[in-house]
Amino acid sequence: MEKRGGNGLEGFLAYSLREIPYVFITLAIAFTLHEFAHAYVAYKFGDMTAAKQGRLTLNPLKHLDPFGTILIFIAGFGWARPVPVNRFFFKKPRLAGILVSFAGPFSNFLLAVIGFIVYFSFARAGLIMNLPGLEEFLNIFIWLNIVLFIFNLLPLPPLDGYRIIEDLAPNHIRAKMTQYEQYGVLIFLILVITPLDRYTISPLFNTVAPGLLEGLSRFFAQMFFF
Repeated sequence: MEKRGGNGLEGFLAYSLREIPYVFITLAIAFTLHEFAHAYVAYKFGDMTAAKQGRLTLNPLKHLDPFGTILIFIAGFGWARPVPVNRFFFKKPRLAGILVSFAGPFSNFLLAVIGFIVYFSFARAGLIMNLPGLEEFLNIFIWLNIVLFIFNLLPLPPLDGYRIIEDLAPNHIRAKMTQYEQYGVLIFLILVITPLDRYTISPLFNTVAPGLLEGLSRFFAQMFFF
């Protein structure tokens, strides 16, 4: 999700003005389902915290963070409002914690899969080129959800990947992770915001994300055009 250059207003944006409506719709869906998935799985394991705060909903207004959303259009990255989770209510805290954390990224993977199914369904029917903007929207929808899936699984706080590792780690290691977690957030911000991104986060998305995109594309192409 690298920032693109341009003239005038587009020079300050990560996306072209033509793409912004597609990106906004994608993020409204992707962020909403991501946070809802966290809240729903936590609820199923006995934690009512998110539900009581109105987060067990598919209403985007309950999940979108205004600043985090705007930042995506400017810097190419952002965030939604984190769903509150209280591990005290889980009968099996480690298992529940892992599944709650993984539910968010997995929802983005499922959205990417749905995007591919819609794309190839219309392509097989010969309609993909006849509906203005549909192909571009689906390309953005699929790509951003793949990026969100991979990005949120990075083992850095406050991302879901870190929470999964935290629940998998033995108690003595978990205690140390919790102790230094505040510094992990700072390291995460440095890696994302500073030029170090070119040597850490960006290479990951220049290899893993396109690889996953290509793999899924081939799979569904063979499924629909066998």
